[in-house]
Amino acid sequence: MTTYLCPADGTRSPVESLTWCCPVCRGPWDLDFHASPVPLTLPRHRVNSLWRYEEALPLSAPVTTLGEGRTPLVPLTPSVSAKLDFLMPTLSFKDRGAVLLAELAVRLGPRRVIADSSGNAGTAVAAYCARAGLPCTVYVPEATSPKKTEQIRAHGARLERVPGDREATALAARAAADEPGTFYASHVHNPYFLHGTKTYVYELWEDLGGRLPEAIVVPVGNGTLLLGAALAVAELSANGLIDERPALIAVQAAAVAPLAAAFHAGADDLLAGAEPAPTLAEGIAIPNPPRARQILRAVRESGGTFLTVTEDQLRAAQLDLAARGLFVESTGVACWAAAGDWTDRTAVVPLCGAGAKTGLAPSAR
Repeated sequence: MTTYLCPADGTRSPVESLTWCCPVCRGPWDLDFHASPVPLTLPRHRVNSLWRYEEALPLSAPVTTLGEGRTPLVPLTPSVSAKLDFLMPTLSFKDRGAVLLAELAVRLGPRRVIADSSGNAGTAVAAYCARAGLPCTVYVPEATSPKKTEQIRAHGARLERVPGDREATALAARAAADEPGTFYASHVHNPYFLHGTKTYVYELWEDLGGRLPEAIVVPVGNGTLLLGAALAVAELSANGLIDERPALIAVQAAAVAPLAAAFHAGADDLLAGAEPAPTLAEGIAIPNPPRARQILRAVRESGGTFLTVTEDQLRAAQLDLAARGLFVESTGVACWAAAGDWTDRTAVVPLCGAGAKTGLAPSAR
């Protein structure tokens, strides 16, 4: 297997060690892995899932796959398309990363798997652990949508409700992650998740005939889709498969926008900011993302920017997409809610989670 690599201080650790973070700085891992170029024209016989990009993935020969990936790309305007990642097996884009984590866990054979989540990542990990026959515990904030917690339980995972917010939930999971024999299927700290989410951009590249749009717009909380996108763009460019790199446009809820505040202040890391407020976009309500420095750097290097959207914009965007035939949860509409700020160029937005997971935003009923 490849090795974990700390981007902050260069510490390395074997993947087999089950060490979930850098022992020196307690920060998240990157992966010492270099993707091989995928063919310009992929053979017809290749599987129609994200595993068709096997040269770019750090694992192969999957046993836990549910056919994830290869979601439709549909136009919203003449220049903007939406990628329907809510049509994944567990109804969110988190399946892209969760399947890589489950594949890794199968190979390592831990005593148990744990995850923490505001809902979608935990659901995805629970589903793929069920597929793999691995015992799983998912930590969620006490206010997590009942529909999401029901889905987690349905997959056979043990559910741990944590009093407090998303940050308190992460701290509880990290404490449990230090117990021997535990594989922490962290969509934030474990880089295999990012190598799963990068397939979003490989699919765009293939569907658009070997090119990418001028802008890739993504909602950002912990930044797993954005960092996966940046990883894919770098790999495609390094392997000579694209000539131009797209701008990465990151969208946050105005109520919880620590990265946007840092970006527009010209800072390299998070600022000491205001307390977060409640938001409909629960999936990106992350006040202290561990990969903040990497996220800010990736957006700046791409020539992109950060945008924020209000609660009223989120409600309006959910209804607007529903009127177009697309029922998306309130976190997943964030990019479309910001559409007025970036629709001067060709772009793709991800619709990350199904509306069935949360229902309509309260005032939109």
